[in-house]
Amino acid sequence: MTSLLAAAAVALIAASGLAAAALHRSPRVAQRAACLALCAGAALGLAAAVAALRGGAGAARIPGIGVDALSAVFLLPISLVGALGAVYGLRYDPQEERGARAIRVQLFYGLAVAGMVLLVVATQAIAFLVGWEVMALANFLLIQTEHEDPEVRRSAFLYLAATHAATLALFAVFALLARAAGSFDFAAMRGLTAAGPLGTPLLVLALIGFGTKAGLMPLHFWLPPAHAAAPSHVSALMSGVVVKTGLYGLLRVTGLLDAIPVSWGVALLALGAVSAVLGVAFALAQHDLKRLLAYHTVENVGIIALGAGLALVGRARGDLALVALGFGGAALHVVNHAAFKSLLFLGAGAVQHGTGTRALDRLGGLLRRMPATGLLFLVGAAAISGLPPLNGFVSEWLVYLGFLETLGRPPGDLLAFAAVGMPVLALVGGLAAACFVKVVGVVFLGEPRTEGARAAHEAPRAMVAPMAVLAAACAVIGLAPGAVLTPLRNAAAAWARVDPALLEEATARAASGAARVSLAAALLLLAAAGLALLRRRRLAAHPAPAAVATWGCGFAAPTPRIQYTGSSFAALLVSRFGWVVRPRVHGTPPTGTFPAAAAFHADVPDAVLDVVLLPAARAYRWAATQVRGLYRRRVQFQILLILATLLAALAWGFVW
Repeated sequence: MTSLLAAAAVALIAASGLAAAALHRSPRVAQRAACLALCAGAALGLAAAVAALRGGAGAARIPGIGVDALSAVFLLPISLVGALGAVYGLRYDPQEERGARAIRVQLFYGLAVAGMVLLVVATQAIAFLVGWEVMALANFLLIQTEHEDPEVRRSAFLYLAATHAATLALFAVFALLARAAGSFDFAAMRGLTAAGPLGTPLLVLALIGFGTKAGLMPLHFWLPPAHAAAPSHVSALMSGVVVKTGLYGLLRVTGLLDAIPVSWGVALLALGAVSAVLGVAFALAQHDLKRLLAYHTVENVGIIALGAGLALVGRARGDLALVALGFGGAALHVVNHAAFKSLLFLGAGAVQHGTGTRALDRLGGLLRRMPATGLLFLVGAAAISGLPPLNGFVSEWLVYLGFLETLGRPPGDLLAFAAVGMPVLALVGGLAAACFVKVVGVVFLGEPRTEGARAAHEAPRAMVAPMAVLAAACAVIGLAPGAVLTPLRNAAAAWARVDPALLEEATARAASGAARVSLAAALLLLAAAGLALLRRRRLAAHPAPAAVATWGCGFAAPTPRIQYTGSSFAALLVSRFGWVVRPRVHGTPPTGTFPAAAAFHADVPDAVLDVVLLPAARAYRWAATQVRGLYRRRVQFQILLILATLLAALAWGFVW
């Protein structure tokens, strides 16, 4: 039954955009029909995921499609975020105003969601790659929605180049697996050994292919520009679920194999630690709200990789507690990140919709003008910082417990060194909290810095409602972690191919601890809210004296420009990572007793794209141009080049 539901979900979601095109003469009806069709398909996907997590299975089976517990973990956020993004788009990108452009967005949005559903429910490699490529091409077309902007086109083609390089690596991954198994079916690949000659090439190719899509450093270079260029509900989809397909691929491939070396888990732990720390460091230095959120995607993908690395180490060492805690933390953070990061991107879209900008230092004072957006954004900011009683805390709690578990090893066991992940995770949590204090303070508090911020207006209900649903999901998972950890235990058992009962003790212990901390935090919040309400009532009963201007330290006429900017707030923390962030400062400082106008601007190049890849590409283009000129002018050089190529081919054949 689950395979039928999944197949129907793929078909209905893929066809949803056709309604927008077929009914284009009535744009409002067309967009609502497309949204309804996508939501109906998403509901079928959610039903299939819930049935699979409960252990349900039906007699009907469609070749190439099936929903197991691992598929269900990823199918849940894909369906939920996809549907909420479509609802958000009703007012963010209205078809009656945007015309053909909105039709294209709806068409490609449906194809992107359908491609993701197909790849996570595929039971053989060909169907997986078809879903992967549909998703990749649809996202490329979505990113370049505003194709008139050269920066948007550049971001879109950068994404296209990165995703197709990753796809080539995946062709090699599945070719290696199919040659060893004799079939492209995942069932035939199950039980292959990761040791021996298959292991190292498979790991390297899988990390390149799936790691690029996931945005693991240093393969993240496409992610910040693509997320910033896309429409906000598309950015929510890409950050919330598209990058997770790379993590799904890593878990799917590793779940098929036996005798996984410990080095695989160690490699994933190292990549996760680098991505988490540097992702949040680069986020701190950003001035664009969507680019800042994009770098936080790199950070959270790193946290998920830390959990998955622990689980791989646990499988290699036969430590089921590490499997339960590592996989449970990684899988739950997949769901949690989809909720709070989609909420934050939708909030950023509401800010841009209400003010016309997403530049941090051109905003301010929006909480009074956009109270619903501000409060919901604050929920997402607290969740992504890992603060109880919200969902981000629960998944990070499991990963913390996994690192603590490694401390109980006998003297001399190198596994105890995995505990260094605890301070890494603590550092990331602290930096994330500091970053979102900056964001909330600069964007929503203080006074408006520009006329656009001063004239801001609240987002329409169709945009606020999806954010409210995601905020509610953050709260429910945080307050009732046991309800979600039991199904995740079944997914962990299926991935590791062990009896779920063997993982029950570690999962129950983690759920109990998380629930107690969340309950205590919720009670403290309620107490603080009660005291604030009591104080407000007492102040209302005793009116304060007439308001007077606060002394401004000698300023005769203070203006919003003297407020902290995002750059100044984060300058001290960013300077600690100057060895990799390398901010470039441009400006004219004030001079003299009565200085004239001064200027200041800082930008942060990406450590991989701007510092390594683009200079290398320019150098290659220059070298190729020189060689091409020589090749066209001299026949001797043509003969020499042919001879060198033949000698290189013969040498390669001899060595191989």
